[in-house]
Amino acid sequence: MANEVVFADAYERDLTKLAEYEATGGYAALAKARTMGPQAVIDEVSASELRGRGGAFFPTGRKWAFIPKPDQNPNPHYLVVNADESEPGSFKDNEIMARVPHRFIEGCLITAHAVEAKWVFVYIRGEYTRPYEVLVAALEELKGREDILDGVTIVLHRGAGAYICGEETALLESLEGKRGQPRTKPPFPAVEGLYRSPTVVNNVETMATIPPIIDIGGAEYAKLGVPDSRGTRVVSISGHVKRPGNYEIENGTSVRSLIYDLGGGITEDRELKAVIPGGSSTVILRYDEIDVGYDFNSLLALKTAMGSAGVVVLDDRCCMVQLGIRISEFYEHESCGKCTPCREGTRWMTQILRRLEAGDAEQHELDLLLDVCDRINGKCLCPLGETAAIAVASYVDKFRGEFQQHVDEGGCPFGESSPLHNVLAPVAMHTHSPVAVVPA
Repeated sequence: MANEVVFADAYERDLTKLAEYEATGGYAALAKARTMGPQAVIDEVSASELRGRGGAFFPTGRKWAFIPKPDQNPNPHYLVVNADESEPGSFKDNEIMARVPHRFIEGCLITAHAVEAKWVFVYIRGEYTRPYEVLVAALEELKGREDILDGVTIVLHRGAGAYICGEETALLESLEGKRGQPRTKPPFPAVEGLYRSPTVVNNVETMATIPPIIDIGGAEYAKLGVPDSRGTRVVSISGHVKRPGNYEIENGTSVRSLIYDLGGGITEDRELKAVIPGGSSTVILRYDEIDVGYDFNSLLALKTAMGSAGVVVLDDRCCMVQLGIRISEFYEHESCGKCTPCREGTRWMTQILRRLEAGDAEQHELDLLLDVCDRINGKCLCPLGETAAIAVASYVDKFRGEFQQHVDEGGCPFGESSPLHNVLAPVAMHTHSPVAVVPA
């Protein structure tokens, strides 16, 4: 088997067209899955050791297995796909939906078969106009193809721009027409999800990985990658690199390779300062920590994570206090306000960081900033506030001297020379970027 999984054939043929997709073997995995039976499909996915590609990295087969059988719960079963992708630094799902819509749809239909669902809801980020239009066209092509749809209805639901709706229970609330705020758990969605019925919530990349797994078998797929991180991963590389874009890698590829081989190195041949490895909510890595595999266990050893696979590269001009402000402001703005530690804590973090940047902060405020982060972490209803606190605390922890400089010098030593002075370096939405598959 070639290493291409999610983007197999996508740059040689126009897989947005049903005929082209079927010519490459498209929907054959779906036909195979329907001969296997629901439990057999779940077992095959479990054998692949696939973990969710949305950020939590939970074993996919185990998640499906939590869904009660119809004789245990007579309510309808639902599949909900999180296509909101609002994590700063991540733009992989955008390209997956735009380039391989039928592979994504096929994965949805296989999953629906496995969990015995007749309804699939795709909650897609409202700003993702092109992927939405591509999916609409793909579904239009499937009209009348009952050999493929088999009575399953797929609904595209456009979000309204709330980061919090990336949290699965807030997403479900939004789908039901309510304000997007997290639910208290338990009950978990597998038992009481959409419309208080058994629901599986999965990510776009997870769905697009299912057809190849069924096609070649779970054991064969598990030969890719490394222990606890099998298979491939689509990473979004952005920031100060020469070749930003989406790249499909085999799990275990080094972070250094992502930056210097795939990303082409640092722009203007400057020095690397730091890298955010998995989207804005993950612990930052210093320049001397990049000789590490891009996989669950290796990054966990450095107390960080693959997250949503948004790799943001920062050069030596970047001010960490300014980065902290941008991240903290984002989470403050996106907090739903339901729980006090997140609502008040993110605002407090922003205020302290802004005082540091302006040169108005006193010495004790450095420790106060870490104390505020600690009072948020582990005390929120959902991960939003906690991840903001963890990320900002990592900046202070790994670049304490730089934060201290702001206090000692009464202002920012970088000032306007930092590319983060006005706004965090924009994340390019490279929906036409080359995809490379790199062996671990």
